Parts: sequence; C-alpha cells; structure tokens
Amino acid sequence: MKVKVKSIASTTLLLACLFIMAMSAGCSSEQSGSQATGNAGNASQADKKQEIIYAVSKDINDMNPHLYTGSMHAQGMVYESLVENTAEGIKPLLAESWDISEDGMTYTFQLRNNVTFHDGSPFNAEAVKRNMEAVQENAKKHSWIKLSSKIVGMTAIDEDTFELKLSEPYYPALVELSMTRPYVFLSPADFIDGGTKDGVQGYHGTGPYKLAEHKTDEYAVFQANKDYWGGAPAIQQIVAKVLPAGETTFLALQTGEVNMVFTDDRGADSLDVDAMERLAASGKFRIERSDPINTKMIVANSSRSDNAVSEKPVRQAIWHAIDRTTISEQIFDGTETPAHTLFSSNVNYANVELAGRDYDPDKARALLEEAGWLLQEGAVVRSKQGQSLSMELYYDVASASQKTQAEYLQSALKEIGIEIAITGEESSSIANRRATGEYDLLFNQTWGLAYDPQSTIAAFASESSYLHTTRGIANADELYQNIEDVMVSTDEEKRNEMYANILSIVHEEAVFIPITNGSVTVVAASGLQNITFKQTQFELPFESMYME
Repeated sequence: MKVKVKSIASTTLLLACLFIMAMSAGCSSEQSGSQATGNAGNASQADKKQEIIYAVSKDINDMNPHLYTGSMHAQGMVYESLVENTAEGIKPLLAESWDISEDGMTYTFQLRNNVTFHDGSPFNAEAVKRNMEAVQENAKKHSWIKLSSKIVGMTAIDEDTFELKLSEPYYPALVELSMTRPYVFLSPADFIDGGTKDGVQGYHGTGPYKLAEHKTDEYAVFQANKDYWGGAPAIQQIVAKVLPAGETTFLALQTGEVNMVFTDDRGADSLDVDAMERLAASGKFRIERSDPINTKMIVANSSRSDNAVSEKPVRQAIWHAIDRTTISEQIFDGTETPAHTLFSSNVNYANVELAGRDYDPDKARALLEEAGWLLQEGAVVRSKQGQSLSMELYYDVASASQKTQAEYLQSALKEIGIEIAITGEESSSIANRRATGEYDLLFNQTWGLAYDPQSTIAAFASESSYLHTTRGIANADELYQNIEDVMVSTDEEKRNEMYANILSIVHEEAVFIPITNGSVTVVAASGLQNITFKQTQFELPFESMYME
C-alpha cells in the first residue's frame, strides 16, 4: 500500500468588519479586551469588532496538550497535529504529504516549511520527534489510544522529514494522529526536564491563536497569531469567560457581556433549549447545529460486584425503562434524536443489525422478576436476599440537561422498582470515577464521529476509561481480544466481522445504555459569519469566522 497526499494552498481569510455586541460596562472589571484586564471597557470599537467572547462553565485548566485536563476547544486553537480529520477524510495540516510503506508499519511525513511556534522556535522534524517522545514517555496515560502501544521508533531524517515506525499495521494511525491531543506539538522550549508528563512552563503551539492571558476560573484570552502559516485569522481576539450555566449565561448574552456560547467538551450546553430559542427570537442571535456526531449514554459498571448493576438483566431492564422519545422531545425539544444503539448507523463499521430493545416498562419488570428482584408487599423498591435494588447515578453538575435527564430517569426507574440516587459532580470528578470504578451509573458520551468507532471501542479496555464498565461481563476476554485484533487487521471483511462482534457483545450486555444522538450547538451574535463545524465534537474552527 503506497499512499501520497499533497497539500492544498491555504485560502486567504476574510478581514473583520462592522459591529458585534459591546461588553456591558457593569461587567468590564471582569472582562479582558484588547488592553490589560480591567480596562476592557476602554477597548476601541475597532478592537471589539474583531472579538469573540464566549461563555464556558469551567476554566480552560492546564493547557498542556500532552495531558487531559485542559479544555479541548481551547487547546484546538493553540495546537496542531500532523494531519486533519475532515468529512472528506484525512488531509494535510503540519505535514504537507506522507507515504505509508507497503507493510503498513512505516509512515514518512514531509513537513510544512516555514512554520514556527508562538515563541519563535522552528517547527521541524526534530521538534516533532521530541514531542512524540514526550508523549510516549507517558504511554500508560494514553492507553486508550492504541497507537501509543504500537509506536516502536521515530526518526528526524532531515529538517523537513519525519519517520514513524509501528510494531504492526494499525489502520486508525492517521486518525489518532489527527486528534486534538495528545499527538500535537508544543515548543520544546516549554518542556520541563526534556519532557511534558510532569508539566510544562509555557503553552506555545503553532496554531492560529496564542494564549495571551489566563486568570483561573475567570477568563482566558487568546490573540490571533499574525504569523500563522495558514494566514492570520480575521477574529483578532477570543475570550473564554467562565460563567455559571443557565440564567447567568443567558443574562450575559442578553446584556452583551458575551456574544457566543456552544456545546463544550463534556457534551454539555450552558443554556437549555428554551433559552436558546428566546435569544434567537430576539433577532440578535442565531442558532447553528452540527449534524449528529455522538451518542449520549448511561455507562453501567459491570464490575461493581457489591451492586445489582453488575447483573445483566438489571442493566437490560434499565434500558427498557427509558423513554428516549420523551427525552428527545421534552428535554431537548427535538434537537437530539432518540438513540437505540451505541453508535448511529452513519459511523464507520457500525451499521450492524442488533436486537431491538425498545421502551417497554412491562418487559423491564419481567426481567427483574426473572432475576429474583421482587417487590415485597407494601414496598416500592425491589429486593433480593435482603438487598435493595438501589444504585447511584452521577451527572455533570454544570449540565442543565443532564440534571433534568437524571431526575427523569430517577422517576422512570422508580416505576419499575429501582431506587436511584442522583448526584451532580464536576466533570473532572466524574472522569476520575470512570477511571477508578467508583460508580454504579454515570452519564457519558461516545468520542464522536471523527474518533469512532475505534477510539470509543479502544477505551473499552483502557484503565483510564471504560475498563470497569466492561470487565465484569461474561465474555470480557473475547471482547478485549477482538479489540486488539480489529485495530491491526488489514482485511476489510474480517474487520467488519470483528466490529460486528464487539458491538453485539456490549449491546447484549447493556453496559452502554444509549439515550440520544447529540450535536454541537452554537448560539452566536447574528453578525458572526462562517460558523462551521469540525469533524469532532470538541472544537470549532474559530480561525475561519469573521464579523459582518
């Protein structure tokens, strides 16, 4: 197999013009405009025309691109990868072209010339090598990305040529190299002790925006990279302003304190559907939504041996007890569609025929009865051998929709005799529970269209992701072997068969209970133009936007 891809010359970006909403004077002390913090209210009208101020419910956090605590929408502005995943397939980014050896184990990248990091350091093959080595030094942290276990060598052949060697063919290699993290590039001058796993001393990427200022839990300011190899962005400044989701964000949009909000990297919207529609009805804002790109789901811990959630009939009963149409229509007002399988059929390798499991409370009750979970006289919660059928569901406290869904599920499951305690926590706490196994049920979502099925499926066996979700099922070993095999398969027919088997196993075991298919939603000032979406649920192409 010999593949060579040529780059396409970058197009000239449009210049910013006209007007967007000014920030309210009453909030100017908290905002960060073109001048120093606290003086944003004095920024010129010309500066404000070229500024996006978007609301986020959590801080951008640590921007180290080789770790996972930073916000991906922020990291996506600052850092870049060798290649880009698009709706048309993998395309060049920092690599202008590449060759893949006949055996599928050697990738040779020709790098883009005259690219520099934000600190002026040259982007070259040595910088690529040092970044890749830094990621691999912390390979266990990246075990959910199978590529991390396949890399066996890397060489800076010359200034503009980088070679990557794998231990065996790995068909998703380019897809995983295109992700927002960890295989993106930071100036080696920012490394600490030659690496990044213990932190970095700066955040200088090659991307269209530079991190200019950051005040934890208040705001972050990104300024246009005027030397960007793809052409300076039209929007000269972007401010990520931390605000509580809900009414506070709604009022901030109404007053002009912020002029944009969008679905964040936890799949949460800061506004409910009614608030979005009220803003759009004012004529000052508009709503843009991407095509469905992920599946929102309930993740069940099959290895929780001290809880009924470890039993397959209980998980299947929960699946049958959920009215997805009601959630879609009443909670999301039709903006998200009911999901009946882990992946929608438009995801590669996911168009698999699986047994239907529709909303059917009577079927749910029957499954519980057959499994020995009975309703004693006068009781509202089922029990078996003195144990109550009780469990805890964790949701992201910053997501209004997750809280509403959690309350709905609590009521729906009570109808079939299951007691659910619901607990809202920070997204970082929920991610930690998922990794450590300290949960019964929790809200989560698939990685998204560009990453699936391979990334979500690889995470089934990852200690930092879904290992506790899958480890307790009857045929876990078969599942893990299939995951190993499918990633290195060079036979398309066999690959389809293995994916079908993987999806059939987790569907039968009901460890990932789908709720809705989600999209990225943007609410923006009506003057903001060219709002488009990437082949990911976590980033927006700010560099292509402009004001009119």
